[in-house]
Amino acid sequence: MMGGGANMMGWGGGPGLAGGGLLMLLFWGVLIVAAVVGVRWLWDQSRPAAGHGREESSLEILKRRYARGEIGREEFELKKRDLE
Repeated sequence: MMGGGANMMGWGGGPGLAGGGLLMLLFWGVLIVAAVVGVRWLWDQSRPAAGHGREESSLEILKRRYARGEIGREEFELKKRDLE
């Protein structure tokens, strides 16, 4: 009678095996979907969102460079005339 105890607990095959296999398949499916969603979320976090930031105009960049002292007044005025 000792050998039959395994079947009574669902370890010896039969309907318990099919349910366990289905649960394992479900587990791996959920794990793979979670990994894909996580990677896509991380990918989206590293890229700037479209439409959320505004593009800097060339004139704004030129003004900022002049304000930081990267270019002198003469070069600023020359480049400003080229942009307008």
